[in-house]
Amino acid sequence: MSTERSDRLSSPDGASLPQREREPWISLLLYRLFKWGMVIPVFRFYFRGRVHRPQQYLERGRLIVVANHASDVDPPFVGATFGRPVAFMAKEELFRVPGLGKFISLYGAYPVRRGSIDRRALKAAAERIRDGWAVGLFLDGTRTPDGRIHNPRLGAAFLAAQTQSPLVPVSVWGTDKIMEEGSSFPKPVPVTIRIGEPIAPPPSTDRADLEAVTNLCVEAVHALHDLGR
Repeated sequence: MSTERSDRLSSPDGASLPQREREPWISLLLYRLFKWGMVIPVFRFYFRGRVHRPQQYLERGRLIVVANHASDVDPPFVGATFGRPVAFMAKEELFRVPGLGKFISLYGAYPVRRGSIDRRALKAAAERIRDGWAVGLFLDGTRTPDGRIHNPRLGAAFLAAQTQSPLVPVSVWGTDKIMEEGSSFPKPVPVTIRIGEPIAPPPSTDRADLEAVTNLCVEAVHALHDLGR
């Protein structure tokens, strides 16, 4: 079961949040079943997946994963390589599908309105951090055709400043080639995920601080991505 720690976080609306050590046990169980029953076999054998990570990385406690994004398979692949669930935003329409909304909520997903700055989504992300989850954010906020980050948003840095959570850069390489135009079946292209060293959160929510840390994250993700396979 999740246990509560004495330190507290602040949500984007200023509320004080108790910090738990890790995500709820039912979500951890679901994650492990989904990871080993589906994600890892597909990642390793169909996409010949490789993972490069530091010797030490955060398996518990507050954490914000920041990554590039080119394919729908990126969230489960990134989560599987961390050894812990990573809660990603999902478009709010998915939560209206009977049964699906409950399932993806247990897996850590939380709703976001597309095409807008959604403070409710940031509040939900802060609540996930309170509940011991690692939270994942794609720096562009959407998929890009080449897997590079072109228009980074400041949401991850803002959340990191509010919760004083470290940011971990992640490069997902190769998923931009999985689906060819006009194709309905994924190609078995090689995929590589690289996890970088943690980046300290911004000291404040001032725009200059948020932009500086966001740029550090983008540079780190691109440096990992440039290493290729």
